[in-house]
Amino acid sequence: MIISFAVFIVLASVVIASAAVHGEEVSYPSGGGTMKGYLAYDDAAKGKRPGVLVVHEWWGHNEYSRMRARKLAEMGYTSLALDMYGDGKQATHPDDAGKFSGEVMKNMSIATARFAAAMKVLKEHPSTDPDHIAAIGYCFGGSVVLNMARQGMDLDGVASFHGGLTTAMPARPGAVKAKILVCNGAADQFVTAQDISGFKKEMDGAKADYQFIEYAGAKHSFTNPAADENGKKFNLPLAYNAEADKKSWTDLEAFLKKAFAK
Repeated sequence: MIISFAVFIVLASVVIASAAVHGEEVSYPSGGGTMKGYLAYDDAAKGKRPGVLVVHEWWGHNEYSRMRARKLAEMGYTSLALDMYGDGKQATHPDDAGKFSGEVMKNMSIATARFAAAMKVLKEHPSTDPDHIAAIGYCFGGSVVLNMARQGMDLDGVASFHGGLTTAMPARPGAVKAKILVCNGAADQFVTAQDISGFKKEMDGAKADYQFIEYAGAKHSFTNPAADENGKKFNLPLAYNAEADKKSWTDLEAFLKKAFAK
């Protein structure tokens, strides 16, 4: 009976802790369209806290990016999983995903406007400290947050997980304000050795404060449990890597603490 009661207390504590994380749908305008995001925060916490934007994979704003927003809320931040495609649009096939993401990446002014619109929503939330904002992104989203940093967006930090490293608009010396973390799979076939050396040369030339971490054996999309299924279904070199997922999230936690410490 004593053991059962102890187990009950532990489970009850977990339920209470989880219940403190509040998630809500948010709609906001950008460029004449409507963007549909998801905001998560601990409504039991007191005072304002740093905010973290989450930029989705090329599949669009889906449950995966929302899950990451909730995990950030559990970490003590207010987080907004934003929408880069508009109207919460999602892709179910790589052809559509490539089309949607390509349309955004080839028009950086639109991408920047959509990112800025989401950042405004996050900053204006009552639980957010507007002076401390960071952004993380996955795959396509990783490319987006790196490009925002390259442009000198006023962010404390950006973290890219298995994101693309090349750009048509390299960072100028002194332009990058945000600290940068790149979490890259060492076995990612979409990121070449030339991409990596070019990125590091660019960041060094821009005098950016950056970390580049590689995870042994990790393939593209290593943080997403759906990667194995998508890889098999569409014959793509994708794979979930639980060890790299856990380690990269721990690295993110340390990175955010450092980025927000200033």
